[in-house]
Amino acid sequence: MTFKKSIYHIQIADMLRDMIMTGDLREGDKINENELCSSIGVSKTPLREALRVLSVEGLIELVPNRGAFVTQPEFNEIREMFDVMVLLEGFCARTACEKMTPDDFSHLEKLHDRLEQKFEKEDQKGYIQVNNQYHSFVQELAGNRCLNQIIDGLRKRILLYRFQSLNAQGRMADSIQEHRELLKVFRKRDHIKADALMQLHLKKQLSALEELVDNAEAAP
Repeated sequence: MTFKKSIYHIQIADMLRDMIMTGDLREGDKINENELCSSIGVSKTPLREALRVLSVEGLIELVPNRGAFVTQPEFNEIREMFDVMVLLEGFCARTACEKMTPDDFSHLEKLHDRLEQKFEKEDQKGYIQVNNQYHSFVQELAGNRCLNQIIDGLRKRILLYRFQSLNAQGRMADSIQEHRELLKVFRKRDHIKADALMQLHLKKQLSALEELVDNAEAAP
């Protein structure tokens, strides 16, 4: 993978998030700056800026004189992020439902169709990528610039845990069914149900994560 010299640190941060999400980088791994800079063709300056971004997000721990290590926030912090996103995404769904044009709904249907395709192929990474596009489009339809500023950073932080939640038994099947129900209420322009179903969708993601954590703690 190569990048143009004008690469922004945010692109490197996105790449590292993706590597953490897919397990190419795991908790406790040290970031090899020389190797990474060489492989993507950048200097250490934008890489270190990206690492600082991920440090604020709780995905990277910067240890003086030792380097950068992959870490993970405490589960209570993850739960708090979901609690906020539940309310924000519910608001987005309700407002998008009220503002949606026929063309907007047509695009949402196409995104849903792509979700169905990824589900049929059991493509977990592809599923979460399209899922992120779906939720981002609903946010875009809400058309609230102030909300965008608040939610954008949180969406990137929560994406990793949305991906992890799909590892819970039956979660991917439940997720696509929840999206089918969401599509029905968007089609009917039922903004009250859209809000409620979107909130429930995220709450179930959190429940799946809690199940994974409980199982890991119970394992010998």
